Amino acid sequence: MTLQERIADVEARVARACAASGRDVDGVNVIAVTKYVSLDTMSAVLEAGLEHVAESRWQDAEPKWKALGNQGTWHFIGHLQTNKVKDVLGKFAYIHSLDRISLAKELHKKAEAAGIEVKAFLQVNISGEDTKFGLSPEEVPDFLRGISAFHRIKVVGLMTMAPHEEDPELTRPVFRGLRELRDELNALALTPEPIQELSMGMSNDFEVAIQEGATWVRLGTVLVGHEEGA
Repeated sequence: MTLQERIADVEARVARACAASGRDVDGVNVIAVTKYVSLDTMSAVLEAGLEHVAESRWQDAEPKWKALGNQGTWHFIGHLQTNKVKDVLGKFAYIHSLDRISLAKELHKKAEAAGIEVKAFLQVNISGEDTKFGLSPEEVPDFLRGISAFHRIKVVGLMTMAPHEEDPELTRPVFRGLRELRDELNALALTPEPIQELSMGMSNDFEVAIQEGATWVRLGTVLVGHEEGA
């Protein structure tokens, strides 16, 4: 399939998932995960009208940023080391992987110095897998209390990754769990404004994630493809 064909296919699948769950397609944002494609392909993605792009490692993103940083809205979706905060801050509009106090402190410190606000998603390990980063659901309330004084960080949502399943339906409890956690946190009023966003769902399971309330889906292979060595 060409890029345009993949975009059309994803749009149709998003629309069907929204229709199945009574949602408006305007409530679902698609992020093109470009970490496995070349600079040329990323340029084509932006030229095709996809506004949101995502990278997971600064060392891989840097040449792309230098060439294309004035285009699109950039999301950082990988595990962010504190010593890389200086590199990504101000370039990526959203950080999807806030998962520890030390990172929050560094983000706030650097954002304070730069006079900017950081829009962040808390990464939550709903599935409890040892191989995944993220706060446990039980840790999230105290984490939010712990960063409440960091006025340069705006928690806009929660993010999770489900286990890779051959049957996407098996991921539903993970996505439902994140939505329910968001609602529980909002009932506790731990943030200045209610948490609205849910970043969940990837190429193999995004339709189930949408049915469970995803507002951002992170799509790589199904949308932009995969290039060896990119």
